[in-house]
Amino acid sequence: MKAFLTVAEIGNVTRAAELLNIVQPAVSRQIRLLEEDLGIQLFERGRHGMALTDAGRALVEYGQRVMLELDRARALLKSSETAVGGLVTIGLLPSTSEMLASPLVTAVSQQYPGIRLRVAMGYAGTLLRWLETGEVDAALLYRAERSAEIQTTPLVEEPLWVIGPRDSGFERSQPVHLSKLVGRKFILPSAPHGIRTLVEHACRTAAVSLDLSVETNALSVQRSLVLGGHGLTILPPIAVAEDLAQGRLSGAPVCGPDIARTIVLALPSNRSTGRHIRSVVNILVEEMRRAVQAGLWPEGRWLAD
Repeated sequence: MKAFLTVAEIGNVTRAAELLNIVQPAVSRQIRLLEEDLGIQLFERGRHGMALTDAGRALVEYGQRVMLELDRARALLKSSETAVGGLVTIGLLPSTSEMLASPLVTAVSQQYPGIRLRVAMGYAGTLLRWLETGEVDAALLYRAERSAEIQTTPLVEEPLWVIGPRDSGFERSQPVHLSKLVGRKFILPSAPHGIRTLVEHACRTAAVSLDLSVETNALSVQRSLVLGGHGLTILPPIAVAEDLAQGRLSGAPVCGPDIARTIVLALPSNRSTGRHIRSVVNILVEEMRRAVQAGLWPEGRWLAD
């Protein structure tokens, strides 16, 4: 399977053999044996390399999960019976990753040196899919993201703000009515992003329509375009906390109606959560609580007990 995934990525058996540190005929034989075992062709062989067939592309996704599970098992089995160890993958939202990733990694390495931590970043819909398929062990999602295969615990509620360049004149103490933003150009995430869903629901409630000029699913691009004067956006203030603090951007709460998001901790309900995963999750929750109570999470309100 490792040979198959490497050839699938590289598209060349000779180069894959170099990366795997085995001879080229051995890689070719492993691919051939895999195809014989499955009874289907996985690659189209051509003058310019190996191209995946439709069946090969389908197998890549399953193969990656197989290798991930083996990696998890290997890391867990290498840990001692008394120490907590293993591989844990945590999914973070882009707007929270900068604040949470470093403290989480530091605390885990200090408290559980036997744990190998992976931090995956993605939007809520992507993280939900990864959680369902087992690519992440736990994730932060929005309350709006629902699935029968996950259980959630609300942790933080925060308002969404209208964000603009420094000369936009927005002030934290002066909420902006949604109707006052009609006619202004906006840069928002593409549907069905969680924030886009919240904004669209608020617009329907207020019977208004915003002028959407650019859609992007990259937070960095949203920020860059707003800084460049291409329009306004709507985000939780934590997403651009440093820019707000330094005066590069200005922001104000949205009202009429208020718009808020709830961040939840999501865990799978269809598979067991080991001690090593629970240990990392407990640290993540504690770091989030500490950030809110210390005022490091702008406008965040702690919901958990």
